Amino acid sequence: MPDFTDSVWMRPARTRSDQPTPSLSRAQIVRAAIELLDAEGAAGLSMRRLGSHLGSGATSVYWHVANKDELLELAVDETFAEVYVPEPGDTPWRIGASVMANGMRQTLLRHPWVIGTLGIRPTMGPNAMRFGERMVALLTGAGFTGIELSHASSLLTSHAIGSATAQSAVTASMRRSGLPIDEIAKKIEPYLTEKAADYPHYDKWRRDNNVLVVEPNQLLTEAFDFGLECILDGLDLWLSRNPTKNPAP
Repeated sequence: MPDFTDSVWMRPARTRSDQPTPSLSRAQIVRAAIELLDAEGAAGLSMRRLGSHLGSGATSVYWHVANKDELLELAVDETFAEVYVPEPGDTPWRIGASVMANGMRQTLLRHPWVIGTLGIRPTMGPNAMRFGERMVALLTGAGFTGIELSHASSLLTSHAIGSATAQSAVTASMRRSGLPIDEIAKKIEPYLTEKAADYPHYDKWRRDNNVLVVEPNQLLTEAFDFGLECILDGLDLWLSRNPTKNPAP
């Protein structure tokens, strides 16, 4: 596996003028890679398959990237362009943070393959760096300073990533089963009824709330919204308790 710091962003991109005959641009290759990744996941992406998808063979792909890892770095950064972080002053910081977290979650649900790549290679492409710059500005405007700003950002992004991870897994599992939620509930109910006496509090709660027939995506979206509100409340409280360390802007 390549070294963490061996990043595609740490060397200049080649251009069409670098070779005698024009070829596909890096942007075209990255867009095609994302199409394959969205359709088949990271396991379905290879340099050869991408070349076939582009109708050009793998030669043009290798002109821009050395391997699949570099291609994934480029593709991941392209998805960061879809996450909007408002400028400081355009909106209250809580709304700005909520827009960011919702945007990140929706982006990961559109591109679930990204989840498995986060943390493996550095995210320091132009779109990821722009995202980080906006986050620092937004949270600085809220009153966060020092390493606590990083902690606040991590709380928000981790919540979005965790929610998207759970929802992507449930969506994939239900797709594989080919069954609607009410049919899945019918299959699970006998087991839960059998175990009810061992877990009486859980059994009463799930029956009172008809948990098994709630649409999973709806439930997970509500859970994300609930958690985000709690996180924002907590960050607001932390700011109010640390007025000296984090003076109001």
